[in-house]
Amino acid sequence: MLMKNEMRIEKDVLGELEVPKNVYWGINTQRALLNFQISDKKFPESFLNALALIKKACLQANVSMGNIEEEKSNALFQALEEILDKKKHLEQFPIDVFQTGSGTQINMNMNEVLANRANEILGHPMGKKYPVHPNDHVNKGQSSNDVIPTAMHLATIERINSLLIPAVEKLENALEKKIDEFRNVIKIGRTHLQDAVPIPLSMEFEVYRRQVTINKSRLVSACDELCFLPIGGTACGTGINTDEKFGAIVVSKLKEMTGIDFKENPVKAEGIASHNTIVKASGVLRLLALSLIKMANDIRWMGSGPRAGLGELILPANEPGSSIMPGKINPTQSEALIQVCLQVIGNDAVISQGESFGSILDLNVTKPMMIVNLLESIKILSNGIISFITHCLLDLKPNLRQIQSHLDRMLMTVTNLTPIIGYDKAGEIARIAHETGKTIKEVIIEQDLKIEGNLDDLLDPKKMI
Repeated sequence: MLMKNEMRIEKDVLGELEVPKNVYWGINTQRALLNFQISDKKFPESFLNALALIKKACLQANVSMGNIEEEKSNALFQALEEILDKKKHLEQFPIDVFQTGSGTQINMNMNEVLANRANEILGHPMGKKYPVHPNDHVNKGQSSNDVIPTAMHLATIERINSLLIPAVEKLENALEKKIDEFRNVIKIGRTHLQDAVPIPLSMEFEVYRRQVTINKSRLVSACDELCFLPIGGTACGTGINTDEKFGAIVVSKLKEMTGIDFKENPVKAEGIASHNTIVKASGVLRLLALSLIKMANDIRWMGSGPRAGLGELILPANEPGSSIMPGKINPTQSEALIQVCLQVIGNDAVISQGESFGSILDLNVTKPMMIVNLLESIKILSNGIISFITHCLLDLKPNLRQIQSHLDRMLMTVTNLTPIIGYDKAGEIARIAHETGKTIKEVIIEQDLKIEGNLDDLLDPKKMI
Protein backbone atom coordinates (compact mmCIF):
# COMPACT_ATOMS: atom_id res chain seq x y z
CA MET A 1 0.00 0.00 0.00
CA LEU A 2 1.21 3.49 -0.87
CA MET A 3 2.17 5.56 2.18
CA LYS A 4 1.50 9.30 2.56
CA ASN A 5 4.97 10.26 1.41
CA GLU A 6 4.48 8.22 -1.78
CA MET A 7 1.78 10.56 -2.99
CA ARG A 8 1.93 13.80 -4.93
CA ILE A 9 -0.50 16.71 -4.70
CA GLU A 10 -2.31 17.85 -7.83
CA LYS A 11 -4.76 20.71 -8.30
CA ASP A 12 -7.81 21.31 -10.47
CA VAL A 13 -10.82 23.62 -10.35
CA LEU A 14 -12.30 21.60 -7.48
CA GLY A 15 -9.20 21.83 -5.30
CA GLU A 16 -6.30 19.59 -4.34
CA LEU A 17 -6.09 15.81 -4.36
CA GLU A 18 -3.45 13.22 -3.60
CA VAL A 19 -2.33 11.10 -6.55
CA PRO A 20 0.08 8.16 -6.30
CA LYS A 21 3.53 9.53 -6.96
CA ASN A 22 4.67 6.94 -9.51
CA VAL A 23 1.63 6.79 -11.83
CA TYR A 24 1.18 8.56 -15.16
CA TRP A 25 -2.47 9.38 -14.63
CA GLY A 26 -3.46 12.61 -12.95
CA ILE A 27 -6.10 14.27 -10.81
CA ASN A 28 -9.02 13.69 -13.20
CA THR A 29 -8.33 9.97 -13.27
CA GLN A 30 -7.81 9.88 -9.51
CA ARG A 31 -11.20 11.52 -8.94
CA ALA A 32 -12.75 8.90 -11.22
CA LEU A 33 -11.14 6.12 -9.19
CA LEU A 34 -12.70 7.57 -6.05
CA ASN A 35 -16.11 8.36 -7.54
CA PHE A 36 -16.77 5.32 -9.72
CA GLN A 37 -16.08 2.19 -7.67
CA ILE A 38 -18.74 0.08 -9.34
CA SER A 39 -17.79 -2.97 -11.37
CA ASP A 40 -14.04 -3.56 -11.55
CA LYS A 41 -14.58 -3.68 -15.33
CA LYS A 42 -11.87 -1.85 -17.22
CA PHE A 43 -11.73 -0.70 -20.83
CA PRO A 44 -10.26 -3.41 -23.09
CA GLU A 45 -6.93 -2.93 -24.80
CA SER A 46 -8.67 -2.74 -28.19
CA PHE A 47 -10.50 0.42 -27.13
CA LEU A 48 -7.43 1.97 -25.49
CA ASN A 49 -5.46 1.32 -28.66
CA ALA A 50 -8.16 3.02 -30.76
CA LEU A 51 -8.25 5.98 -28.40
CA ALA A 52 -4.46 6.35 -28.51
CA LEU A 53 -4.49 6.13 -32.30
CA ILE A 54 -7.01 8.97 -32.44
CA LYS A 55 -4.84 11.04 -30.13
CA LYS A 56 -1.94 10.43 -32.51
CA ALA A 57 -4.01 11.54 -35.52
CA CYS A 58 -5.17 14.63 -33.62
CA LEU A 59 -1.58 15.43 -32.67
CA GLN A 60 -0.51 15.08 -36.29
CA ALA A 61 -3.31 17.42 -37.32
CA ASN A 62 -2.32 20.00 -34.71
CA VAL A 63 1.33 19.79 -35.73
CA SER A 64 0.45 20.25 -39.41
CA MET A 65 -1.51 23.39 -38.50
CA GLY A 66 1.30 24.73 -36.31
CA ASN A 67 -0.69 24.46 -33.09
CA ILE A 68 1.90 22.58 -30.99
CA GLU A 69 5.62 23.23 -30.64
CA GLU A 70 8.01 20.60 -31.99
CA GLU A 71 9.60 19.71 -28.64
CA LYS A 72 6.23 19.00 -27.04
CA SER A 73 4.89 17.12 -30.04
CA ASN A 74 8.00 14.94 -30.28
CA ALA A 75 7.64 13.94 -26.63
CA LEU A 76 3.96 13.16 -27.16
CA PHE A 77 4.70 11.10 -30.26
CA GLN A 78 7.20 9.08 -28.22
CA ALA A 79 4.62 8.52 -25.47
CA LEU A 80 2.09 7.41 -28.09
CA GLU A 81 4.60 5.05 -29.67
CA GLU A 82 5.17 3.42 -26.30
CA ILE A 83 1.44 2.69 -25.98
CA LEU A 84 0.65 1.83 -29.60
CA ASP A 85 3.78 -0.04 -30.70
CA LYS A 86 5.40 -1.24 -27.50
CA LYS A 87 2.14 -1.91 -25.58
CA LYS A 88 3.52 -0.12 -22.56
CA HIS A 89 1.59 1.79 -19.85
CA LEU A 90 -1.64 -0.18 -20.34
CA GLU A 91 -1.87 -0.59 -16.56
CA GLN A 92 -2.22 3.20 -16.35
CA PHE A 93 -5.90 3.02 -17.33
CA PRO A 94 -7.53 1.71 -14.17
CA ILE A 95 -10.91 3.43 -14.17
CA ASP A 96 -14.29 1.75 -14.18
CA VAL A 97 -16.34 1.37 -17.35
CA PHE A 98 -19.37 2.73 -15.52
CA GLN A 99 -18.59 6.42 -15.42
CA THR A 100 -19.72 9.61 -17.10
CA GLY A 101 -21.81 8.63 -20.11
CA SER A 102 -19.69 10.72 -22.49
CA GLY A 103 -16.56 8.79 -21.53
CA THR A 104 -14.91 11.98 -20.27
CA GLN A 105 -12.98 10.11 -17.59
CA ILE A 106 -11.35 7.63 -19.97
CA ASN A 107 -10.56 10.45 -22.40
CA MET A 108 -8.92 12.47 -19.62
CA ASN A 109 -7.16 9.34 -18.38
CA MET A 110 -5.50 9.05 -21.80
CA ASN A 111 -4.77 12.79 -21.93
CA GLU A 112 -3.11 12.70 -18.50
CA VAL A 113 -1.04 9.59 -19.19
CA LEU A 114 0.28 11.05 -22.44
CA ALA A 115 0.96 14.46 -20.92
CA ASN A 116 2.74 13.11 -17.85
CA ARG A 117 4.84 10.69 -19.88
CA ALA A 118 5.75 13.49 -22.31
CA ASN A 119 6.73 15.76 -19.43
CA GLU A 120 8.85 12.96 -17.95
CA ILE A 121 10.59 12.54 -21.33
CA LEU A 122 11.28 16.29 -21.35
CA GLY A 123 12.80 16.09 -17.87
CA HIS A 124 9.93 17.63 -15.90
CA PRO A 125 8.09 16.17 -12.90
CA MET A 126 4.73 14.47 -13.32
CA GLY A 127 1.58 16.09 -12.03
CA LYS A 128 2.50 19.68 -12.83
CA LYS A 129 0.83 19.76 -16.28
CA TYR A 130 3.95 21.51 -17.58
CA PRO A 131 5.23 21.99 -20.19
CA VAL A 132 2.70 19.59 -21.77
CA HIS A 133 -0.86 20.10 -20.56
CA PRO A 134 -3.42 17.26 -20.85
CA ASN A 135 -6.20 19.61 -21.99
CA ASP A 136 -4.35 22.41 -23.76
CA HIS A 137 -2.08 20.16 -25.79
CA VAL A 138 -3.14 16.48 -25.82
CA ASN A 139 -6.85 17.32 -26.07
CA LYS A 140 -6.40 20.38 -28.29
CA GLY A 141 -9.22 20.80 -30.80
CA GLN A 142 -11.15 17.93 -29.24
CA SER A 143 -13.93 17.06 -26.84
CA SER A 144 -14.69 13.75 -25.16
CA ASN A 145 -18.00 14.01 -27.00
CA ASP A 146 -16.42 13.57 -30.43
CA VAL A 147 -13.27 11.66 -29.47
CA ILE A 148 -15.02 8.78 -27.70
CA PRO A 149 -17.55 7.95 -30.47
CA THR A 150 -14.72 8.17 -33.00
CA ALA A 151 -12.79 5.66 -30.89
CA MET A 152 -15.94 3.52 -30.63
CA HIS A 153 -16.18 3.32 -34.41
CA LEU A 154 -12.47 2.68 -34.92
CA ALA A 155 -12.25 -0.05 -32.28
CA THR A 156 -15.36 -1.79 -33.61
CA ILE A 157 -14.19 -1.81 -37.23
CA GLU A 158 -10.71 -2.98 -36.25
CA ARG A 159 -12.03 -5.85 -34.12
CA ILE A 160 -14.57 -6.96 -36.70
CA ASN A 161 -11.95 -6.94 -39.45
CA SER A 162 -9.13 -8.53 -37.48
CA LEU A 163 -11.08 -11.04 -35.37
CA LEU A 164 -14.67 -11.68 -36.38
CA ILE A 165 -14.60 -11.72 -40.18
CA PRO A 166 -11.57 -14.08 -40.25
CA ALA A 167 -13.40 -16.37 -37.80
CA VAL A 168 -16.55 -16.27 -39.93
CA GLU A 169 -14.54 -17.05 -43.06
CA LYS A 170 -12.94 -20.02 -41.30
CA LEU A 171 -16.43 -21.20 -40.41
CA GLU A 172 -17.52 -20.85 -44.05
CA ASN A 173 -14.56 -22.96 -45.17
CA ALA A 174 -15.11 -25.62 -42.51
CA LEU A 175 -18.79 -25.87 -43.41
CA GLU A 176 -17.88 -26.16 -47.11
CA LYS A 177 -15.67 -29.15 -46.27
CA LYS A 178 -18.51 -30.78 -44.38
CA ILE A 179 -20.90 -30.14 -47.25
CA ASP A 180 -18.50 -31.99 -49.57
CA GLU A 181 -18.03 -34.83 -47.08
CA PHE A 182 -21.76 -35.26 -46.46
CA ARG A 183 -22.99 -34.84 -50.04
CA ASN A 184 -23.98 -38.49 -50.56
CA VAL A 185 -25.41 -39.02 -47.08
CA ILE A 186 -29.22 -39.16 -47.14
CA LYS A 187 -31.05 -38.96 -43.83
CA ILE A 188 -34.48 -38.35 -42.43
CA GLY A 189 -35.53 -34.73 -42.50
CA ARG A 190 -37.39 -33.40 -39.50
CA THR A 191 -40.02 -30.70 -39.15
CA HIS A 192 -41.70 -29.92 -35.82
CA LEU A 193 -39.19 -32.43 -34.35
CA GLN A 194 -41.13 -35.13 -36.21
CA ASP A 195 -39.98 -37.35 -39.06
CA ALA A 196 -40.31 -35.71 -42.46
CA VAL A 197 -39.16 -36.55 -45.99
CA PRO A 198 -35.54 -37.52 -46.67
CA ILE A 199 -32.94 -34.79 -47.05
CA PRO A 200 -29.20 -34.80 -47.80
CA LEU A 201 -27.13 -34.18 -44.70
CA SER A 202 -25.11 -31.79 -46.86
CA MET A 203 -28.20 -29.63 -47.44
CA GLU A 204 -28.61 -29.04 -43.73
CA PHE A 205 -25.03 -27.80 -43.62
CA GLU A 206 -25.65 -25.67 -46.69
CA VAL A 207 -28.27 -23.87 -44.60
CA TYR A 208 -25.66 -23.05 -41.96
CA ARG A 209 -23.13 -21.90 -44.53
CA ARG A 210 -25.66 -19.70 -46.31
CA GLN A 211 -26.61 -17.95 -43.09
CA VAL A 212 -22.96 -17.42 -42.19
CA THR A 213 -22.28 -15.92 -45.63
CA ILE A 214 -25.24 -13.55 -45.35
CA ASN A 215 -24.09 -12.43 -41.91
CA LYS A 216 -20.58 -11.77 -43.21
CA SER A 217 -21.99 -9.38 -45.80
CA ARG A 218 -23.98 -7.69 -43.04
CA LEU A 219 -20.77 -7.20 -41.05
CA VAL A 220 -19.14 -5.52 -44.03
CA SER A 221 -22.17 -3.24 -44.42
CA ALA A 222 -22.08 -2.31 -40.72
CA CYS A 223 -18.38 -1.42 -41.01
CA ASP A 224 -19.12 0.78 -44.02
CA GLU A 225 -21.51 2.84 -41.88
CA LEU A 226 -19.04 2.97 -39.00
CA CYS A 227 -16.47 4.61 -41.30
CA PHE A 228 -18.25 7.96 -40.85
CA LEU A 229 -16.57 9.73 -37.91
CA PRO A 230 -17.75 12.74 -35.86
CA ILE A 231 -14.26 13.95 -34.93
CA GLY A 232 -14.02 17.72 -35.32
CA GLY A 233 -17.52 18.23 -33.97
CA THR A 234 -16.16 18.80 -30.41
CA ALA A 235 -18.85 19.34 -27.78
CA CYS A 236 -22.17 19.32 -29.66
CA GLY A 237 -21.21 18.90 -33.29
CA THR A 238 -20.70 22.61 -34.03
CA GLY A 239 -16.90 22.37 -33.98
CA ILE A 240 -16.45 25.01 -31.29
CA ASN A 241 -12.81 25.61 -30.25
CA THR A 242 -11.32 23.80 -33.21
CA ASP A 243 -10.21 24.69 -36.71
CA GLU A 244 -12.77 23.88 -39.39
CA LYS A 245 -10.12 21.81 -41.20
CA PHE A 246 -9.23 19.79 -38.09
CA GLY A 247 -11.74 16.97 -38.57
CA ALA A 248 -10.83 16.40 -42.19
CA ILE A 249 -7.11 16.24 -41.37
CA VAL A 250 -7.66 13.81 -38.49
CA VAL A 251 -9.82 11.56 -40.66
CA SER A 252 -7.15 11.63 -43.37
CA LYS A 253 -4.42 10.69 -40.87
CA LEU A 254 -6.53 7.83 -39.48
CA LYS A 255 -7.10 6.58 -42.99
CA GLU A 256 -3.35 6.61 -43.66
CA MET A 257 -2.51 4.78 -40.44
CA THR A 258 -5.21 2.09 -40.64
CA GLY A 259 -5.95 1.66 -44.34
CA ILE A 260 -9.64 1.97 -43.47
CA ASP A 261 -11.73 4.24 -45.69
CA PHE A 262 -12.77 6.67 -42.96
CA LYS A 263 -14.86 9.71 -43.84
CA GLU A 264 -16.14 12.76 -41.98
CA ASN A 265 -19.70 12.43 -40.77
CA PRO A 266 -21.49 15.15 -42.79
CA VAL A 267 -23.58 15.88 -39.68
CA LYS A 268 -21.11 15.51 -36.84
CA ALA A 269 -23.83 16.26 -34.29
CA GLU A 270 -25.54 13.02 -35.33
CA GLY A 271 -22.48 10.94 -34.48
CA ILE A 272 -22.29 12.62 -31.08
CA ALA A 273 -25.95 12.68 -30.07
CA SER A 274 -26.85 9.19 -31.29
CA HIS A 275 -25.16 5.84 -31.89
CA ASN A 276 -27.46 4.12 -34.35
CA THR A 277 -24.47 2.78 -36.24
CA ILE A 278 -23.16 1.08 -33.10
CA VAL A 279 -26.62 -0.42 -32.55
CA LYS A 280 -26.65 -1.69 -36.14
CA ALA A 281 -23.28 -3.38 -35.66
CA SER A 282 -24.54 -5.00 -32.48
CA GLY A 283 -27.71 -6.05 -34.28
CA VAL A 284 -25.65 -7.82 -36.92
CA LEU A 285 -23.80 -9.67 -34.16
CA ARG A 286 -27.19 -10.69 -32.73
CA LEU A 287 -28.28 -12.06 -36.13
CA LEU A 288 -25.01 -13.95 -36.45
CA ALA A 289 -25.49 -15.31 -32.92
CA LEU A 290 -28.98 -16.54 -33.81
CA SER A 291 -27.62 -18.36 -36.85
CA LEU A 292 -24.85 -19.91 -34.76
CA ILE A 293 -27.36 -21.04 -32.13
CA LYS A 294 -29.32 -22.86 -34.82
CA MET A 295 -26.21 -24.61 -36.09
CA ALA A 296 -24.94 -25.55 -32.63
CA ASN A 297 -28.39 -26.72 -31.51
CA ASP A 298 -28.98 -28.79 -34.65
CA ILE A 299 -25.61 -30.48 -34.32
CA ARG A 300 -26.14 -31.41 -30.68
CA TRP A 301 -29.62 -32.72 -31.52
CA MET A 302 -28.27 -34.84 -34.38
CA GLY A 303 -25.47 -36.00 -32.09
CA SER A 304 -27.80 -36.91 -29.21
CA GLY A 305 -27.53 -40.42 -27.86
CA PRO A 306 -25.45 -42.37 -28.52
CA ARG A 307 -28.14 -45.06 -28.22
CA ALA A 308 -31.34 -43.38 -27.04
CA GLY A 309 -31.15 -40.21 -29.16
CA LEU A 310 -31.00 -39.37 -32.84
CA GLY A 311 -27.39 -40.45 -33.03
CA GLU A 312 -26.92 -39.33 -36.62
CA LEU A 313 -23.68 -37.43 -35.99
CA ILE A 314 -20.63 -38.62 -34.09
CA LEU A 315 -19.26 -35.72 -32.06
CA PRO A 316 -15.58 -35.50 -31.10
CA ALA A 317 -14.86 -36.86 -27.63
CA ASN A 318 -12.99 -33.89 -26.17
CA GLU A 319 -13.35 -34.57 -22.45
CA PRO A 320 -15.30 -36.76 -20.00
CA GLY A 321 -18.86 -35.48 -19.75
CA SER A 322 -19.79 -36.45 -16.24
CA SER A 323 -18.29 -36.64 -12.78
CA ILE A 324 -20.57 -39.58 -11.92
CA MET A 325 -21.39 -41.39 -15.19
CA PRO A 326 -18.31 -43.07 -16.69
CA GLY A 327 -17.88 -42.91 -20.45
CA LYS A 328 -20.40 -40.11 -20.98
CA ILE A 329 -19.46 -37.60 -23.70
CA ASN A 330 -21.32 -34.31 -24.00
CA PRO A 331 -21.75 -31.77 -26.84
CA THR A 332 -19.68 -29.25 -24.91
CA GLN A 333 -18.63 -27.09 -27.86
CA SER A 334 -22.24 -26.62 -28.90
CA GLU A 335 -23.13 -25.69 -25.34
CA ALA A 336 -20.25 -23.24 -25.07
CA LEU A 337 -21.14 -21.57 -28.37
CA ILE A 338 -24.80 -21.31 -27.39
CA GLN A 339 -23.81 -19.60 -24.13
CA VAL A 340 -21.59 -17.18 -26.04
CA CYS A 341 -24.45 -16.37 -28.40
CA LEU A 342 -26.90 -15.81 -25.56
CA GLN A 343 -24.42 -13.38 -23.98
CA VAL A 344 -24.14 -11.54 -27.31
CA ILE A 345 -27.94 -11.32 -27.54
CA GLY A 346 -28.01 -9.94 -23.98
CA ASN A 347 -25.28 -7.43 -24.82
CA ASP A 348 -27.30 -6.34 -27.85
CA ALA A 349 -30.31 -5.69 -25.64
CA VAL A 350 -28.17 -3.52 -23.36
CA ILE A 351 -26.66 -1.64 -26.30
CA SER A 352 -30.09 -1.02 -27.79
CA GLN A 353 -31.35 0.32 -24.48
CA GLY A 354 -28.24 2.51 -24.32
CA GLU A 355 -29.37 4.15 -27.55
CA SER A 356 -32.99 4.32 -26.40
CA PHE A 357 -32.40 5.84 -22.97
CA GLY A 358 -29.02 7.46 -23.55
CA SER A 359 -29.60 9.53 -26.67
CA ILE A 360 -31.09 12.61 -25.05
CA LEU A 361 -31.02 15.91 -26.95
CA ASP A 362 -27.44 16.61 -28.10
CA LEU A 363 -25.44 13.79 -26.52
CA ASN A 364 -25.72 10.06 -26.05
CA VAL A 365 -24.66 9.44 -22.46
CA THR A 366 -24.12 5.66 -22.44
CA LYS A 367 -21.04 5.57 -24.65
CA PRO A 368 -18.71 3.54 -22.35
CA MET A 369 -21.32 0.87 -21.65
CA MET A 370 -22.25 0.53 -25.32
CA ILE A 371 -18.72 0.12 -26.65
CA VAL A 372 -17.47 -2.22 -23.92
CA ASN A 373 -20.43 -4.55 -24.46
CA LEU A 374 -19.98 -4.41 -28.23
CA LEU A 375 -16.27 -5.19 -28.05
CA GLU A 376 -16.99 -8.07 -25.67
CA SER A 377 -19.53 -9.47 -28.14
CA ILE A 378 -17.02 -9.32 -31.00
CA LYS A 379 -14.33 -10.99 -28.92
CA ILE A 380 -16.37 -13.86 -27.52
CA LEU A 381 -18.16 -14.53 -30.82
CA SER A 382 -14.82 -14.72 -32.62
CA ASN A 383 -13.27 -17.00 -30.02
CA GLY A 384 -16.42 -19.09 -29.69
CA ILE A 385 -16.55 -19.71 -33.44
CA ILE A 386 -12.87 -20.71 -33.61
CA SER A 387 -13.28 -23.06 -30.64
CA PHE A 388 -16.35 -24.68 -32.22
CA ILE A 389 -14.56 -25.18 -35.55
CA THR A 390 -11.40 -26.58 -33.94
CA HIS A 391 -12.93 -28.86 -31.33
CA CYS A 392 -16.18 -29.93 -32.96
CA LEU A 393 -16.93 -29.11 -36.58
CA LEU A 394 -13.73 -30.32 -38.24
CA ASP A 395 -13.94 -33.79 -36.68
CA LEU A 396 -17.71 -34.19 -37.00
CA LYS A 397 -18.67 -37.49 -38.66
CA PRO A 398 -21.93 -39.04 -39.85
CA ASN A 399 -23.13 -42.19 -38.08
CA LEU A 400 -23.99 -44.05 -41.28
CA ARG A 401 -25.33 -47.15 -39.55
CA GLN A 402 -27.77 -45.15 -37.43
CA ILE A 403 -28.80 -42.96 -40.38
CA GLN A 404 -29.57 -46.08 -42.46
CA SER A 405 -31.50 -47.63 -39.57
CA HIS A 406 -33.68 -44.53 -39.41
CA LEU A 407 -34.23 -44.61 -43.16
CA ASP A 408 -35.23 -48.28 -43.06
CA ARG A 409 -37.95 -47.53 -40.52
CA MET A 410 -39.12 -44.14 -41.78
CA LEU A 411 -42.78 -43.56 -42.60
CA MET A 412 -42.63 -40.42 -44.71
CA THR A 413 -41.43 -42.29 -47.79
CA VAL A 414 -45.16 -42.73 -48.27
CA THR A 415 -45.21 -39.08 -49.41
CA ASN A 416 -43.86 -40.23 -52.76
CA LEU A 417 -47.01 -42.34 -53.26
CA THR A 418 -49.45 -39.48 -52.65
CA PRO A 419 -49.72 -38.47 -56.32
CA ILE A 420 -50.46 -42.13 -57.16
CA ILE A 421 -52.86 -43.34 -54.45
CA GLY A 422 -54.00 -40.04 -52.94
CA TYR A 423 -53.34 -38.24 -49.65
CA ASP A 424 -55.93 -40.12 -47.57
CA LYS A 425 -54.86 -43.61 -48.61
CA ALA A 426 -51.19 -42.71 -48.13
CA GLY A 427 -52.02 -41.40 -44.64
CA GLU A 428 -53.82 -44.64 -43.77
CA ILE A 429 -50.81 -46.70 -44.83
CA ALA A 430 -48.51 -44.54 -42.69
CA ARG A 431 -50.85 -44.94 -39.70
CA ILE A 432 -50.99 -48.72 -40.01
CA ALA A 433 -47.23 -48.94 -40.41
CA HIS A 434 -46.71 -46.80 -37.32
CA GLU A 435 -49.18 -48.76 -35.17
CA THR A 436 -47.91 -52.18 -36.23
CA GLY A 437 -44.22 -51.36 -36.39
CA LYS A 438 -44.08 -52.51 -39.97
CA THR A 439 -42.48 -50.77 -42.93
CA ILE A 440 -44.47 -48.88 -45.55
CA LYS A 441 -43.57 -51.56 -48.11
CA GLU A 442 -44.80 -54.37 -45.84
CA VAL A 443 -48.17 -52.69 -45.33
CA ILE A 444 -48.61 -52.09 -49.06
CA ILE A 445 -47.85 -55.74 -49.83
CA GLU A 446 -50.18 -56.98 -47.08
CA GLN A 447 -53.02 -54.85 -48.42
CA ASP A 448 -52.24 -56.05 -51.94
CA LEU A 449 -52.30 -52.49 -53.28
CA LYS A 450 -51.60 -52.18 -56.97
CA ILE A 451 -49.02 -49.43 -57.42
CA GLU A 452 -47.99 -48.27 -60.85
CA GLY A 453 -44.25 -48.24 -61.15
CA ASN A 454 -41.43 -49.96 -59.31
CA LEU A 455 -42.31 -49.93 -55.58
CA ASP A 456 -38.70 -50.14 -54.45
CA ASP A 457 -37.80 -47.12 -56.55
CA LEU A 458 -40.82 -45.19 -55.30
CA LEU A 459 -39.85 -45.88 -51.69
CA ASP A 460 -36.12 -45.34 -52.13
CA PRO A 461 -35.17 -42.32 -49.93
CA LYS A 462 -32.27 -41.45 -52.22
CA LYS A 463 -34.69 -40.93 -55.09
CA MET A 464 -36.88 -38.58 -53.09
CA ILE A 465 -34.47 -35.67 -52.85
